[in-house]
Amino acid sequence: MTLPRKQLISIQETPYYHIVSRCVRRAFLCGRDPLTNRCYEHRRKWIQERIKYLAGIFSIDICAYAVMHNHYHLVLKVNSTKNWSYKQVLVYWAALCKLPRYCQQYLDGDDLGTVELEWVEEKIAIYRQRLMSISWFMKLLNQHIAIAANAEDQCTGHFWENRFKSQALLDESALLTCMAYVDLNPIRVAMARTPETSEFTSIQERINTKTSDLLAFGQGINDLPYSLTDYMKLVDYTGRAILNDKRGYIPPELPDITERLGLNPDSWLKEINNFSSKGFTAVGTVEQLRQFCAAVGKQWNHGLKLIPALE
Repeated sequence: MTLPRKQLISIQETPYYHIVSRCVRRAFLCGRDPLTNRCYEHRRKWIQERIKYLAGIFSIDICAYAVMHNHYHLVLKVNSTKNWSYKQVLVYWAALCKLPRYCQQYLDGDDLGTVELEWVEEKIAIYRQRLMSISWFMKLLNQHIAIAANAEDQCTGHFWENRFKSQALLDESALLTCMAYVDLNPIRVAMARTPETSEFTSIQERINTKTSDLLAFGQGINDLPYSLTDYMKLVDYTGRAILNDKRGYIPPELPDITERLGLNPDSWLKEINNFSSKGFTAVGTVEQLRQFCAAVGKQWNHGLKLIPALE
């Protein structure tokens, strides 16, 4: 039985979430259709661009992403909107949806009566919550892509499966493991040989783009708490492992990624290779999982996964 969103997402427990959305019937609607040989690769660019656009509006950062042929992964960080002004909330929401008349008048500086102003404030409170909502982020992402794809195919009907899947990432170990898992997706299915050639992934963007829209690595209060060089080494090291259930890996004869890019650890290998996006709604230590269960009103079951904290 599917769980309500309130039992999957609790911002009070963690701001980090792993999201997966799949094409209906897992068809290759963003790749090459094996039956018709028709190519839909250009839709991966649509998804990447839409992710970036929404991240510039919502109070949500992109930690990692990988756009595949029949699904995509996101690692998101949800931030608060409590310090946003009324006008800031309305300006951002107006970039997504048409504002009601009174909201537009307020934004334009028109005088409003007491009743109208109270109505606007109620709407702003709703928009404030939506602008930090993963559900609204995903709705406006998937809906946009589905409409464009159906128009291109001259058809109607579902493009995505009904619901996206989400996993709560409860500590830094779970976050880092999940990000590397996401960035290695194209390599594991033999779509790419190295992180720097993995198209439509966050790892390639971080390597090739000097000014990225992704959440930064560094020492800032809102940054990812790692160095980019260490993260790239982790992904490169992990990607060299040959797994029985995966076709792809980074060829062992290739030099280290820092050498390949011209840039001046073993416990992770088991952890990252055992990471799965299937069936687990939260990832963390035993105590973190207990707290998360209590916060979201969920019973302890197979939908929760223990990943050891980083020593």
